[in-house]
Amino acid sequence: MPANDSRLTGVGRAMFRIIGGTLIVVLSFTVTLFALDWFSPRAPSTALPPLAAVAPLPPVTRTSQIIAPTAIALSAIRDTMERLAPRDLTGKPSNPVSQLLSKAEIGMSVTRGPMAVTGRSETMTIATAITGSLRVTGQIATQAGNVGGAITGLLSQDLGRGVQSITGKVLDQRADIRGNITVNARPTIVSTWRLDPHLSAQVTVGDTALSIAGVKLNVANEAKPLLDKTVNDQVSALDGRLRNDPFLEQIARREWAKMCRAISLGAAGTGMPKLWLEIKPTRAFAAQPRIDASAMTLTVGVQAETRVVPAETKPNCPFPAKLELVAPMDQGRVAIGLPIDIPFTELNRLLEAQLKGKNFPEDGSGPVAVTVQGATIAASGDRLLISLRVKAREQKSWFGFGAEAMVHVWGRPALDREQQMMRLDDVSLAVESQAALGLLGAAAQAAIPYLQKALARNAVIDLKPFAANARKSIEAAIGDFRQQQDGVRVDAAVTALRLSDIAFDAKTLRVTAEADGNVRVAVTKLPAQ
Repeated sequence: MPANDSRLTGVGRAMFRIIGGTLIVVLSFTVTLFALDWFSPRAPSTALPPLAAVAPLPPVTRTSQIIAPTAIALSAIRDTMERLAPRDLTGKPSNPVSQLLSKAEIGMSVTRGPMAVTGRSETMTIATAITGSLRVTGQIATQAGNVGGAITGLLSQDLGRGVQSITGKVLDQRADIRGNITVNARPTIVSTWRLDPHLSAQVTVGDTALSIAGVKLNVANEAKPLLDKTVNDQVSALDGRLRNDPFLEQIARREWAKMCRAISLGAAGTGMPKLWLEIKPTRAFAAQPRIDASAMTLTVGVQAETRVVPAETKPNCPFPAKLELVAPMDQGRVAIGLPIDIPFTELNRLLEAQLKGKNFPEDGSGPVAVTVQGATIAASGDRLLISLRVKAREQKSWFGFGAEAMVHVWGRPALDREQQMMRLDDVSLAVESQAALGLLGAAAQAAIPYLQKALARNAVIDLKPFAANARKSIEAAIGDFRQQQDGVRVDAAVTALRLSDIAFDAKTLRVTAEADGNVRVAVTKLPAQ
């Protein structure tokens, strides 16, 4: 081999060794970095940014209302009137024939029929037919002939010339009485938990004549004054009895006692203690009755203080001595304010389930890929701090360097009422997070805006399970009100539950829910007295 060729061969071998050594060094360095990255990752700093103090949540009390139209069936009122009103009326009218008859007695006996109750234009009408008789007994007086002219006007008929021929004759005559009694009522509620019926009566009697010694006696004229007095006396007594009847107060006291209690809401989460909704009625109000063809409706409302407590309580709820009278209320409704306290331990579990394993950006297009490995949440002033343990890897170089870091995200909680979620507004990375990601250089800094946007979309707490659990618990609790008891049926249901507000302290997130519903009371039987 020529000398020149030997020299070229030696140079080539040297260059090969240099290139090969360089590649070995580079590969060794790369493998070492990967090994350090995968098998000996740097432990991320767990130190939190400084947290501002948060005032403890105050004991919360919400104002709730239940407005219950109570429809008292006219049939129940009719049955009560049937029970209270006497069936028979008797009496003696003034004697218009004392100069015509000696030893004269006039007696009346009347029996009423079944009652009918109708309603129209805020007036209730109770009507019944009456039947009976007017009986006149006595002996025709000797002076009958002398007084014939004197009593002609009173008896509406001349005695006639034959009166003297029947002097001393004993008479016992009867005439039928037929008519109607109509009682109108325009009831009003008074503040002492009573119903004032404002009863007024009218009596009508059909024309019937009774002939005494040839003289016709108008039965209607003789019977009506006595009927008017007797019926008015009875109606006045009934009016007073109904005005003093405590049935409205009895029903109200029973439902007041049902309402005054603590209702179990169940646990806020797995392993958490049960919560209770305390309802404490404080005020009662009512509108004046409305009357239609089937019922008299009394609309009664109750205002209550409601709060969530960690243990069952026995609230003290004095029944109000006075009922507040208000303007007409058209609809029955339930409106319950319901604070729901969620411990941060439960929020941590929910947040980690939401974020753990997620990659940002989701499409992998960013300069750095970030995978969330864990998440916690803490309160600071008016903001929340979400701390994420992440695995970050730059994707623009051939080497793909990576590191673990703690990323701290600030945000102000905001309630998404429509979606029933808590979101974060004004999301920003804490400076500690930017320093941690700085290990990956400029690529990591470029990834920060992407990471902030991704976290703003994904750092949410789904509150629907808490709202659903609260609604279910309230519905189960008000089931007690739907039971029919002694002629009283209460229909109550929750129709909607919405989230209205959030607040927090260092340990608890409080979500305020508002439950809406409807309620109606039907009375088919009034208490017997």
